[in-house]
Amino acid sequence: MSDALGSTPATDGFHMPGEFEPHAGTWMLWPVRGDTWREDARPAEEAFAAVAEAIAVVEPVTVGVLPARMDRARAALSDAVKVVPLVTNDAWMRDVGPTVVVNGAGERRAVDWIFNAWGGAVHGLYDDWADDDRVAVAVADAEGMPRYRCPLIQEGGGLHADGQGTLIVTEECVLSAGRNAALGRGGAEALLCAYTGAERVIWLPEGVVDDETTGHIDNLIHLVAADLALLTWPTDARDPQRPRSEAAQRELERAGVEVRRLPMPGPLFMTVEEAAGLVPRPDAKPRRAGDRLAASYANFYLCNGRAVVPLLDPRTDEAALRIIAEALPDRAIVGVPGREILLGGGNIHCLTQQIPVGAAQG
Repeated sequence: MSDALGSTPATDGFHMPGEFEPHAGTWMLWPVRGDTWREDARPAEEAFAAVAEAIAVVEPVTVGVLPARMDRARAALSDAVKVVPLVTNDAWMRDVGPTVVVNGAGERRAVDWIFNAWGGAVHGLYDDWADDDRVAVAVADAEGMPRYRCPLIQEGGGLHADGQGTLIVTEECVLSAGRNAALGRGGAEALLCAYTGAERVIWLPEGVVDDETTGHIDNLIHLVAADLALLTWPTDARDPQRPRSEAAQRELERAGVEVRRLPMPGPLFMTVEEAAGLVPRPDAKPRRAGDRLAASYANFYLCNGRAVVPLLDPRTDEAALRIIAEALPDRAIVGVPGREILLGGGNIHCLTQQIPVGAAQG
């Protein structure tokens, strides 16, 4: 395990690039938890494999897999996808993996945030997250990147960056009782800027209704260019998501970001059959039939030349794909079934973490 650097990215001249900038590759994890992924994760494996293969067409993909599941992962994935042993508590690489920062010389470094399962003892999803909190170190070492350890409880899904000095987050997430409430907005913002190189932070009030991550920004919006965000928008004005999305639009436009609305699927709910396939654990959040799922087309992934988008609802899939295509005319739009991923609490963006281009610093 490499030692963490004693400085910060900002003082060293590094910044977080936009996801829409070129990638050297993508990292993912492999599903296994029976309380998250139904039927021994077989349906989820199929969905994860479809995401990995869609990305592998345009950039290298590495999947970290529990040693006991290596054979299953290797059988499900083509030779285009690299599989490596990696011990984790769950499968959300966006949140447990490193945020990679770059400098003008093309060097890359990793930011290792404190991870506490989306809220620790207050509103976390499971009690033991020690293996997850070590994933960023493992990825940084594998990529040959020096690493910063940030004293902020934060997940990658809680950040969107424009690559030009602006970071977008939600107060609901960053300042939640189980994360950084004690720091206050000023203290949290100072650390966010120090470890991403951002010069300003746009704070949106709340994320998506019933999002078990407590309001991750990546489920509410997708920043597809430095000044353009696609925003989750329920067509039903009575939906409890509507005031949240309206508030987000006001803040984004006040900050000079153009907003285009993405239809919100559903609302969608976990079925009795889906819930029956889970194996509950006393140390983890229960998932029950009738639970509203935090479904969002904004939870897609930008890889080199492509946008990989979850297909969630036949009533809204086509419109969402069209809007994303109009916003990204130079990319191929690839739809991948996202229901099985959604049942676990997130979607395609949550599964992935990009490694931007650059020369790793030895």
